[in-house]
Amino acid sequence: MKSIGTRTIETARLILRRVRTEDAEDMFFGWASDDEVTKYMTWKSHLNIEATKSYIDFVLKNLESEDVYEWIIEYKENGKAIGSCGAVGLDKTNEIASIGYCLSKKYWNKGIMSEAVNAVIRYLFDKAEVNRIEAAHHLDNPASGKVMQKCAMKYEGIKKHGMKDSSGSFSDVAVYAVIKSDWKKDKN
Repeated sequence: MKSIGTRTIETARLILRRVRTEDAEDMFFGWASDDEVTKYMTWKSHLNIEATKSYIDFVLKNLESEDVYEWIIEYKENGKAIGSCGAVGLDKTNEIASIGYCLSKKYWNKGIMSEAVNAVIRYLFDKAEVNRIEAAHHLDNPASGKVMQKCAMKYEGIKKHGMKDSSGSFSDVAVYAVIKSDWKKDKN
């Protein structure tokens, strides 16, 4: 596994890039303060834009490391930051990346998240040379599982109390994963 950090990725409709301080308003009003978006996340909705700015500062500091993979999803059509996607966990010894993502409700059900996640998977396999990518979703959020399926990830089972959701409750999660060799076969 290589440590190459977050580099810009471009798809048909999106630019996946590092967060910028000027993304605060798009992030806060687009998804970080929306209880419906954060309902199944491990973090609570931001109560004010200052919380979003603090989070951006935190991410910018972390992005100094070549072991951090965190992208803002920018929609080319309007130049707005509409979500985020990245590796929420890395196991360098076993070459595994755990990914997570969120998207502004305004952009749900348009194939945008699948487009972004596919691009991140390609980057992590081809550039960072991970061997396995996994993700999990709260059982009450099957739409997230559909994104995983569209990105060639296979269902592996239920992880009991696999996460604490934004309310602080332990929740069971559905686990999906794909390994590099299977992904390459599926894409060819």
